[in-house]
Amino acid sequence: MEQLNTISEKFSSLAWGIPLLILLIGGGLYLLVLSRFLPFRYFGHAIKVLRGKYDDPNDPGEISHFKALTTALSSTIGMGNISGVALAIAIGGPGAMFWMWVSAIVGMSTKFFTSTLAIMYRGKDSNGDLQGGPMYFIREGLGKHWKFLAIMFSFFGMLGALPVVNVNQLKQAINDIILIPNGVDVSFSTNLIIAAILVVVTSVVILGGLKRISNIASKMVPSMVILYFILVLIILCLNYTEVPKYFFMIFSDAFEPSHLKEENYRDVLGGVLGALILLGIKRGAFSNEAGIGTAPMAHGAAKTDEPVREGLVAMLGPVIDTLIVCTLTALAILVTGVWKTGDLNGVSLTASAFQNAMPGFGQYLLMICVFIFSISSLFSYAYYGKKCMSFLAGAHNKHYYNYIYILSIILAATTKFEVMINFIDGIFAFMAIPTMIATIILAPKVVKELKVYTHKLKTKKSNGR
Repeated sequence: MEQLNTISEKFSSLAWGIPLLILLIGGGLYLLVLSRFLPFRYFGHAIKVLRGKYDDPNDPGEISHFKALTTALSSTIGMGNISGVALAIAIGGPGAMFWMWVSAIVGMSTKFFTSTLAIMYRGKDSNGDLQGGPMYFIREGLGKHWKFLAIMFSFFGMLGALPVVNVNQLKQAINDIILIPNGVDVSFSTNLIIAAILVVVTSVVILGGLKRISNIASKMVPSMVILYFILVLIILCLNYTEVPKYFFMIFSDAFEPSHLKEENYRDVLGGVLGALILLGIKRGAFSNEAGIGTAPMAHGAAKTDEPVREGLVAMLGPVIDTLIVCTLTALAILVTGVWKTGDLNGVSLTASAFQNAMPGFGQYLLMICVFIFSISSLFSYAYYGKKCMSFLAGAHNKHYYNYIYILSIILAATTKFEVMINFIDGIFAFMAIPTMIATIILAPKVVKELKVYTHKLKTKKSNGR
């Protein structure tokens, strides 16, 4: 296991070098400037689209704007918001959160472009069904000479969609919050039992396809965000005197980091500040998945004939996911002081914060959130993985992915957290490369589409419609 941990750590470090940072953050900034800071100019309009003001049941696609966003959010709002943030702060201190914010703001423009392209260049699978996602906008938008990027994305997408971090951290939460406090000896056998239960629950849902996934996600995601939001606000209210101190520390420690704990991070980008930036961007990408390419697969299935409209809905994802949910988690961990304990197992650290603030029941309320976060993520990732396999092996073979998916649940529940998080970090990096390259090349076409869309909006307003 120690050797496996070393291999996964080297894999993650290799993937997350300076070239990927330039591609993700530099590329995202380029898209932000190219769109003339569209996320800020059209934020209000995006909310109106999300609320269904422009929905048309006759538009092509499978699901509504709202269900597309909640399906995408059910994968991004997951353990990245609970364990990923906790891990970032445990290693990098409060300043890590600032760089996660930067990742989210830049990620808004990235998600707008990638999800707009997912509608602009929808392609047909081997069954003749309309599909969206990076593999399709690469093939349809860039042509056959770039198909190797589509194949690269789909191959790593199948691996990146495996729910190994979510399952691992759900297992850890069950062990820490329910089993160990009640005197149960945690072992390989108890972990296998947890895995078996998750396999049954997941199988029932994923075999129902996208519509069942989106129906469940559209109900679960809003409720879990509200519940988690209320619980963290209670923690912040109980520790209100500490909130201003740590909120400002997020800014001060972002440029003068004094809490970076792991030496492995210090060797990157030539110093402590560079290491902190890398840590924040990496955890931000794990949390909101902007530029990774997963969200466009959900948004590509939206019922709309206006690509820009779906892009605007998609850009709300990093706001909800990172700027709101991750910030709440970070503040809860900081104000309760548990971040200083040195525990690098993400969900355990967050559980300590809830227990510290609400002794006796806080950790059980977190357990409800963790369960819903994890289960909803399991459903969406299965859909993403099957879409990738469908592209590579044909739609008639996509059901075979379910067996790979189920095996990964068993593996994740019996493997160390460090191995799983390093594995997914590395895979996400290799998914981001084809997604961002294609998006940057096709970006001018999105800008043209945006001009057409804004002209239509102005025309409708002038006609009083």
